[in-house]
Amino acid sequence: MHAKLITCGYSFHHEPFDVSAKSGLHTYLFRLQAEGKCEALVHGGMREIEAGHLLLFKPGDPYELRIEQTMAGPDGKIASGDYYLFCSGAWIDQWWNRSPKLTCTKIDLDPRLISLWRQLILEKRRMEEEDEELSSYLLQALCLSLERAAKETVTLQGMPFTGTRMKRFIEAHATSAFKVEDVADHVGLSVSRAVHLFKECFGKTMIQYATEVRLTSAVERMHDRSMSLEQIALSCGFGSYPYFHRAFTQRFGISPKLYRQNSQNT
Repeated sequence: MHAKLITCGYSFHHEPFDVSAKSGLHTYLFRLQAEGKCEALVHGGMREIEAGHLLLFKPGDPYELRIEQTMAGPDGKIASGDYYLFCSGAWIDQWWNRSPKLTCTKIDLDPRLISLWRQLILEKRRMEEEDEELSSYLLQALCLSLERAAKETVTLQGMPFTGTRMKRFIEAHATSAFKVEDVADHVGLSVSRAVHLFKECFGKTMIQYATEVRLTSAVERMHDRSMSLEQIALSCGFGSYPYFHRAFTQRFGISPKLYRQNSQNT
């Protein structure tokens, strides 16, 4: 089945703006507010949209978007930016109909998701050189990523959205040297509040979760025989091999060296 990308891009507004399709859209429209504010028609009423709000519309849905001077920042200037795309196709129809889709959801502006959207934009800009098959697969990947982000926001075991954001930040930075302070700054909380909230949500500390992610990455990299165990340890965010050896053995009940030997013999 095919997913057709009709158009996509990044739109930035520094002046009042409005657009509407009150009689209904002809295609699917996805819109992710990246910065600033606007107002959009959601369930029959205009709603304020802020950074992180994901809007999903299907063909036939009425659409209206407004950016007014009253939404200007403290400096009196309007600065509203969003990623958008219009699409269609049998794959999109099936994806849309297999589970309920909320018109408006607040999601984390995950750099990996943004990167995927940007890849779509760049591929579409190739014009006559666009690889439609590649665009189709990228679009499908973006749809699945948006769906997961929306579901996590709403249903992740009832966890607060801030907890999910901290979890995703750790996953993205686990293999580098980050501090608990970095996680707290990312979500705008004090260190003590962030530490307490994460433990309350997930039953483990940030460092414990980061260690789990690092160990998973280490296991994946053990299949690359060109990397030594010491190199794997450092590339996965462990400060030293002894620390990696201790954490790995505690988690899997076997040393990294023996684990690698066993996996190569199977």
